Amino acid sequence: MAISIAFKSPPLSPLSFSSETSHKPNNISFSWSNSLSFSLSLTLRVSATVASPEITTTITNLKKSVKSRLPGGFSAQSIHGTGRRKCALARVVLQEGTGKVIINYRDAKEYPQTNPSWLHYLKVPRVTLGYESSYDMFVKAGGDLAGQAQAISLGVARALLKVSQNHRIPLKREELLTRDSGIAERKKVGPKKARKTPQFSKR
Repeated sequence: MAISIAFKSPPLSPLSFSSETSHKPNNISFSWSNSLSFSLSLTLRVSATVASPEITTTITNLKKSVKSRLPGGFSAQSIHGTGRRKCALARVVLQEGTGKVIINYRDAKEYPQTNPSWLHYLKVPRVTLGYESSYDMFVKAGGDLAGQAQAISLGVARALLKVSQNHRIPLKREELLTRDSGIAERKKVGPKKARKTPQFSKR
């Protein structure tokens, strides 16, 4: 969008108005005789992005491979765990494999927007027990991404307990089996936020 304005000033002179529209598209000009003239030109650009067929094909292939490896769904598997954090919930299934991680039918490296701290949460329970490259992990999660990362960590820890109860002591030592119940405190009537109040003035 480009706008140009020019003023000519005979002071306090009466205005006579005339408008002209050019034949060019998206171009409008107005003029006021002896006092004001300006022109307005508009340029509109519309762009749309469409998912490439390769990405769609990759997601479809991942869905088929996950469903073939998890007959009956997530809850029907022997090694599974559920984790929660804030408003996020994650269902985790572990299977013997090479350490591949699939979250919502996407590779874990792409799913949490490559945030290193969120990716770290996914690895901690398996690294603690030395299972980083021993189990493939399949996750179905919902909620905000930060909450999902911590919910997945709890779900993995609970799933590893079904592998062996001897894992409880090292996982408990690292506080990986404790659900973080912290949530945002609600706003009250009167304060501006949950606890922020207006400044007190005695006089």
